[in-house]
Formats: sequence, C-alpha cells, structure tokens
Amino acid sequence: MSASIEIRAPAEQTEGTRSQILRWLKQVGERVEEDEPLIEIETDKVTVEVASPGAGVLREILRREQEEIAPGELLGVLDPASRTATEAAAPAPSRAAGAARPAGEAPSTTHAAPGAGSGARAAAAEAAAPLSPAVRRLLAEHGLSAAAVNGTGERGRLTVEDVLRAAAGGMGGAAARAPAEAGPAPQPAAPAAGVQRVPHSAVRRRTAEHMVQSLLHTAPHVTTVFEADMSAVLEDRARRRDEFARRGAPLTLTAYFVQAAVAAIRAVPEANSRWTDTALEIWEAIHIGIGTAVEGSGLVVPVLRDADTRDLFETARGLDDLVSRARAGKLTPADVRGGTFTLSNHGVSGSLLATPIVINQPQSAILGIGKLERRAVVVGEGEAETIAVRPRCYVTLTLDHRVMDGHQANRFMQILVDTLSGWRD
Repeated sequence: MSASIEIRAPAEQTEGTRSQILRWLKQVGERVEEDEPLIEIETDKVTVEVASPGAGVLREILRREQEEIAPGELLGVLDPASRTATEAAAPAPSRAAGAARPAGEAPSTTHAAPGAGSGARAAAAEAAAPLSPAVRRLLAEHGLSAAAVNGTGERGRLTVEDVLRAAAGGMGGAAARAPAEAGPAPQPAAPAAGVQRVPHSAVRRRTAEHMVQSLLHTAPHVTTVFEADMSAVLEDRARRRDEFARRGAPLTLTAYFVQAAVAAIRAVPEANSRWTDTALEIWEAIHIGIGTAVEGSGLVVPVLRDADTRDLFETARGLDDLVSRARAGKLTPADVRGGTFTLSNHGVSGSLLATPIVINQPQSAILGIGKLERRAVVVGEGEAETIAVRPRCYVTLTLDHRVMDGHQANRFMQILVDTLSGWRD
C-alpha cells in the first residue's frame, strides 16, 4: 500500500502569527494534482494558498474552515493511489485530528472510567476531538479545564466561543464547572430583528487586538501636525509621470512621501527604532510599511524594503508592485514582515486629518498623510505679503513618546515638509 501524503500548514510564519483555514478548495474524495491549489489560509495579515504536496485523492480533512491552526500542523491526508472519486469517497475510519495514524494501525478509543476525575475526562474529550491552539490558550488564560466546558463544535469539539461563554458565566461557577456530559451549552441569542451579524475575519480580529495593545497597553501616543505645500511635487510629477509610465512605474504622490520620510529619518533616526526595557534599538535599514486598504479584507501593511537605497523611480515601481499584489490578494507572509516605520496615506479616501494613527508595534512612529486640496494661504513677507492658492495637505507624525521628545518629532516633520515643498530630484 502506498504511504499517505501529509498536508501541513506552512511553517514559515513567525512566532505570534495566527492562522486559520479560510476554505478548502477540494472536498474529501476528490482528486488533486501536485502543486494544485488546495487550501486558502488566512493569517493575521494576509491570505495565502497552500498547494498540494503531491498527487492523489483527498482522503481526510483534519482541520475545518474557520479553525485556528499552528505552523506545521497536520491539516489533512492525501492517498496517492489512483482511485476514482466514488471509490475514494468511501468513509474513512475516524481518528484524532491531531495526528495521522500509520497504515494498518487499528483505531484507538479512549474511555473515561465512571467516576474518573476531570483529568481523565479532559483526556477522553481531547482524544475524540483535539483542542485547537486558540482553545488551549483561552483555557489556560481563564484557568478552565477542557472537561469543564461543553463543546458545541463538530464531534463535540470545544470552540473558542464555548470557552468564552464558560468564562463569562463565572469561572468557578456552575456554568464553568458543568461537565461535558451535562448536555449542549446554550447557544448565543439570535440577533435582533434588522441586525446583520458579520463574523470577524482573522485579519480583522488580529488588527483589533494589535491596535488595543499598542494604544492602551504599550506606547504613550503623541501626535504632531504640520502642513505641507505640494506645489513643487506636483510640478515634478507632471513633468515625469509619462516617462515613469513608459518605464513601467506609475508615479504616485506616495512615492514622494516615502522619499521625504527617508530624508527625515536620516535626520532623526530615532523615528526608525523600537523601544525595549533596556535600550532604544535603532535600525540601520529603512523598511517602510505602506498602509493599504483592501476591499473585503481591511487594512494590510506591505513593506517596501530598503527604501533608503531607492531613487524615486525604484520607489514608485516597488510601491506599484506591493499595492497591486495586496489588492489582488497575492501578498506572502514575507511581504508584511520586518517594517521599521509606517506610512498611512489616509487622504486618498478623503480624510483631511486622522489622529492619533495607532502605531504599528514594535515600531516607534507612523506618518499620516491627509487629503491634498487647494487652500488660500499667505505668501511672502512684510509689505510683499499676498493671498495665494496653493495645493497643500496636513501631515501628522504619531510617535511613541518614550522614544522621542517633542523637539525631535518637530525636527522630523520640518525636514519632511521642507523636502516636499522644495522638491528637487
């Protein structure tokens, strides 16, 4: 008999990254070819496809859609033998979802003896339906035993909602102590009439957690606001846009903001750093994350690497590649890692000013760009003062006040706006 082929989650995610099965692209009993897309996995930042590690028939799915998974975890099993879909669809012996059983091994069943303690019951419950990493984490956080929570998932599996419901019922209370045999847990109340429930995606949940952690538990946020005159930038862009397009790089205003941010970071390197308990770590390389809104997925932040080594054309080309792949859902986990500073051009959707923009930890600062509009301003000095109309926008720097004082932040911003208003290639 041919050995089965294991289907495992990608192992390259960094520590702390969460993933969940978004959807299986094949069903049990269907044939799949080697390298054919098989699973879509949603991490806390991007959606990635997992290709089939071999050719064969999908014999078993061990992790279902919307379940959290760990890097390298076994997700399913392929039978490499050539079979028809009808033959392959015959029921396979049930086994623990956490591991594949070697060929020929008899199925094992774990029973808890009558009157056995909660440890035995927990072991029995997990043998029938193993716990996901998220459930294990929540059980530990709330001091609950798996045997003390009613599982409402498939085959009695404990879900995140089961643990949260038990914890909300009062740890140590009847709801938390009720054994799994006591019957199904009460279901969440149906939404009121006229209310639509939209389940959170992994990206949305992780973004929310990251923002709360950054703003409320990590860094004291302070924002400084300047205004930039974009006349010189717009003139330069009008002169060079066609040339850049012929060379394959749309010239956006964001490319100019990235270049100006690099100039400001060189003058105030603390903006390109992270705070630790013992020292401020200043990165030598400048990797700028670009906040990008993706329809249906929320905000992602692909990273333009080595922005300090790029001229305007290379910056424009790199931005076009990142943003295009972000909106097409083609980013890889590596594309969203390792940023040292972040730029959020919220003005593209009409926002004049946003403050504070939450810092993307473990970075120390984030630059916000408001809507570009023509404004009446005073130009000239003394008796030569006149009112003129100029293209201007608000720019903000939200910073970790542990890292920079006000004068450093203001110097950063002054370099930024001077670079933009006096743009020279």
